[in-house]
Amino acid sequence: MNETIKNKLMLLPAQPGCYLMKDRQGTIIYVGKAKILRNRVRSYFTGSHDGKTLRLVNEIVDFEYIVTSSDMEALILEMNLIKKYDPKYNVMLKDDKSYPFIKLTAERHPRLITTRKVKKDRGKYFGPYPNVQAANETKKLLDRIYPLRKCSTLPDRVCLYYHLGQCLAPCVKNVSEGQYKQMTDEIAKFLNGGYKEIKKDLTAKMTAAAEELDFERAKELRDKIAHIDATMEKQKMTMTDFTDRDVFGYAVDKGWMCVQVFFIRQGKLIERDVSMFPIYNEPEEEILTFLGQFYTKANHFKPREILAPDSVDADMAEQLLNVKVLKPQRGQKKDLVKLAYKNAKIALQEKFSLIERDEERTIKAVENLGDQLGIYTPHRIEAFDNSNIQGTDPVSAMIVFIDGKPEKREYRKYKIKSVKGPDDYESMREVVRRRYTRVLKEELPLPDLIMIDGGKGHVEAVRDVLENELGLDIPISGLVKDDKHRTSQLLFGNPLEIIPLARNSQEFYLLQRIQDEVHRFAITFHRQLRGKNAFQSILDDIPGIGEKRKKQLLKAFGSVKKMKEAPIEEFRKIGIPANVAEELKQRLEE
Repeated sequence: MNETIKNKLMLLPAQPGCYLMKDRQGTIIYVGKAKILRNRVRSYFTGSHDGKTLRLVNEIVDFEYIVTSSDMEALILEMNLIKKYDPKYNVMLKDDKSYPFIKLTAERHPRLITTRKVKKDRGKYFGPYPNVQAANETKKLLDRIYPLRKCSTLPDRVCLYYHLGQCLAPCVKNVSEGQYKQMTDEIAKFLNGGYKEIKKDLTAKMTAAAEELDFERAKELRDKIAHIDATMEKQKMTMTDFTDRDVFGYAVDKGWMCVQVFFIRQGKLIERDVSMFPIYNEPEEEILTFLGQFYTKANHFKPREILAPDSVDADMAEQLLNVKVLKPQRGQKKDLVKLAYKNAKIALQEKFSLIERDEERTIKAVENLGDQLGIYTPHRIEAFDNSNIQGTDPVSAMIVFIDGKPEKREYRKYKIKSVKGPDDYESMREVVRRRYTRVLKEELPLPDLIMIDGGKGHVEAVRDVLENELGLDIPISGLVKDDKHRTSQLLFGNPLEIIPLARNSQEFYLLQRIQDEVHRFAITFHRQLRGKNAFQSILDDIPGIGEKRKKQLLKAFGSVKKMKEAPIEEFRKIGIPANVAEELKQRLEE
């Protein structure tokens, strides 16, 4: 614990509020709330902790706090701060997940479509459907029963749907508003849970058609009833009141929480959601934070009712979500909450061994690597590699590993611009200069460790750019391969030394994964660029082949290899003159 933290701990107020933990780069890595700030924040720096909490504490070099007037205010502020700063140690939920709705459009000739966006366009939306397949099957069923138009724009003649009896063909026929109103009313009734009444009505019509000896019509109605049965019986009825509700249950073990959510729509249990994450506060507080993020950051649809276990503060949850929250004590609703808890407990037990194994390979390997190098734990590692053939099409690539796992969204590719010929050192200088000039300019996060796929010369070239040109002090290491192109040695220090790592250690396996990944990424980019340039340069250098003929050749053959294998007659067939075809074949042979 440094002096800054010691001094601030003495000044903490005994009031509710939020606290923001920072690492040595000033990045906010954790946001929490507390009923009494003084007690909660001090608890991080006193007593013993489990491994994951200890990792958090080891990264903290400073903190801030915001006092609120109530615990409820602290909860809402915590949610907003998590959304703003996206701290790596907080509960992280996907914010790009959305569920489909079935929509009745408000057009003159209405359509039935599935969509993931709800707009204020006077259309009627039904859902959401967490089970996408259920939404698609329900729409398909309604398309068979109700002949609304399917085309986004009206064509000038009837289509196949008209001949199948699934469209009234408003493109060529007049369809009254009364017909549409009857169909849309029935569709709305169906989607609001009244499919049994629709089925009963169809059954009556089928019987009447049979009595009138209209057997073709009776068979058509029978098939529609069969489609309803086939689609709707796939979903087990769990409640009889047709209320949309979400059921929450959670289990806690060894500092991890698993939350199971059952989605009940129109009385049916149609899907579930499972989330598993480490926690640093009391479970009763963590579940409230989870609920807030679940319906805001993760953008889940709010039902009419939420069923929660006894430990949840229902009043606070209702204020937070503006949804009715119940803690059932008996009956079917209580059984659903118990079932959600049981599933959460089983999932936590089954996954825990996998989580521990994954941590051994990732974050613990990173921690051990930091100990071996004598540096802070390198949570963010950026690795570089060059690729070229005798100096042609030189490229470089950078990959990012965060806590021992690849972060592919942050990978970058570089075409070498200023270096002529096969000069690996200068290529590395250029790429590192471009990368970290941009990092400084855009205030992007700096790495805790830079790895170079190369030896002493590569590392010294990078060190010169970082320290002498950019004024950065970032640890740099070199990854050396043996004659079989396998990870052999780790170079580190100033002057550089070989760091002895056990070949069967997780930190050595981590280095292998990083070196293999950056090499794969660089060489794949180089092959793509070389293939593209090779194809273009062969055709560009041949007299008589312009843009039009290049497109002809590409369309007809698809690749240089196929052109090389093709006889001249094949070129003549697509309109290439004989002299141009002969020149092209000669160049390809060369």
